[in-house]
Amino acid sequence: MKATDTAQGERFEIREGRPGTGLGLYATEDIKKGDFILEYTGKKIPTKVADEMDEARYLFEVDEKWTIDGEHESNTARYINHSCKPNVEAEVHDGHILITATRGIKAGEELGIDYGEEYYDEFIKPGGCKCAAKK
Repeated sequence: MKATDTAQGERFEIREGRPGTGLGLYATEDIKKGDFILEYTGKKIPTKVADEMDEARYLFEVDEKWTIDGEHESNTARYINHSCKPNVEAEVHDGHILITATRGIKAGEELGIDYGEEYYDEFIKPGGCKCAAKK
């Protein structure tokens, strides 16, 4: 399965990650530090509604009022797995969640982002972190 960025061709590949992590997003070409990677997309829902959802794993809070539910498979950014030593970060600009590289990323390298303390404690910690970062 390939994920594409129409502006730059096929920049990513969605494939099986490390054991226990499911699918991951991998660079198919080198990416420079500071480069825009892609946008986290999905349905915009009130944050109050998002806070009441059980078992939702693809929620990304934009602000106190709005959250993006990125569960749909067309949201390529949803395949970025957690990393304790991330190589990408998310920033919110005008209601859009933009993913950028925090360091150079080599072709074949998995993209990883810090999911944050709340998500980590609720979903990752109980089963143990499976990211590639050395602890």
